Amino acid sequence: MKNIKGPAIFLAQFASDESPYNSWRSICNWAASLGYKGVQLPTFVPSLIDLEKAATSKDYCDELKGIANEEGIVITELSTHLQGQLVAVNPAYDELFDGFAPPEHRGNPKARTEWAIQQLKWGAAASRNLGIDVHGTFSGALIWQTVYPWPQRPQGLVDTAFNELARRWKPILDVFDEHGVDVCYELHPGEDLHDGLTFERFLEAVDDHPRANILYDPSHFILQQLKYLDFIDIYHERIRMFHVKDAEFNPTGKAGVYGGYAGWVDRPGRFRSLGDGQVDFKGVFTRLSQYGYDGWAVLEWEDCIKSGEQGAAEGAPFIADHIIEVTDKAFDDFAGGEPDEELNRRIIGL
Repeated sequence: MKNIKGPAIFLAQFASDESPYNSWRSICNWAASLGYKGVQLPTFVPSLIDLEKAATSKDYCDELKGIANEEGIVITELSTHLQGQLVAVNPAYDELFDGFAPPEHRGNPKARTEWAIQQLKWGAAASRNLGIDVHGTFSGALIWQTVYPWPQRPQGLVDTAFNELARRWKPILDVFDEHGVDVCYELHPGEDLHDGLTFERFLEAVDDHPRANILYDPSHFILQQLKYLDFIDIYHERIRMFHVKDAEFNPTGKAGVYGGYAGWVDRPGRFRSLGDGQVDFKGVFTRLSQYGYDGWAVLEWEDCIKSGEQGAAEGAPFIADHIIEVTDKAFDDFAGGEPDEELNRRIIGL
């Protein structure tokens, strides 16, 4: 067993034009002041990182790391969630997802996809230049609009979609492999990879690619009513990143998993700040420690009620309190003895 590292914080929900969230040094200083030891860096925030430069310049990456270290922080992982989403977009969502792409690629799905793929490849090189071997992203979605099978899905549609998803991702995974970096898909509603079954379909389609792994976030499984502790038992060998995010699910006589198009405050399933939801984090940290997860525990703050400032301030001690210092010996070792083969044979009657 190994110790989980942390606490760390994902900066995507905090980066803005306002101080201290508007520059790399100031946001690192802010995170460290709250007790965080690491930051997960969103590559789609240009005020924090120039992704192409990070992919092509080790000196630039050393500079980023140096600034973070001066502020008492390390870079835990890079994220290309928004770019990964654009690797695969069903035409039904073209206009909605165009905002994730640069203006010059909007209204041009082919160019947008090519841009996204290049972003992922830069993400692999940038991770290598920073000395990081895991990377967080989304898979994108070609058939999310058919998640509920009405009208019936045409025969073979799912296979066709996952084969195409694999066709797009396999070359990207190969580039990550060349750089020694794992791609960790956040299994998330809205993505074709959103639960265990869809991850297995994808894994089969990419021939069990060793770089296809999981960013584990129990909050998305609360909203899907999936057994998130059992998930760790099943997929722990592929879990290489961890978002510490809370959620709650309180169905009513009016709405359940689908939410009735209500806003976040009124949905039965909603994200909460750490400790305010229903995730059994003692169970989560225990399971991950049991299976030897030694990556970072990274706060992802999303809450429709509590402010980000309060959520971030409360998050660092919450994570620190849940990290288990794993034991290096069994509690009953005192009653044991040195191996004795003759004794063992006598005990079993040999």
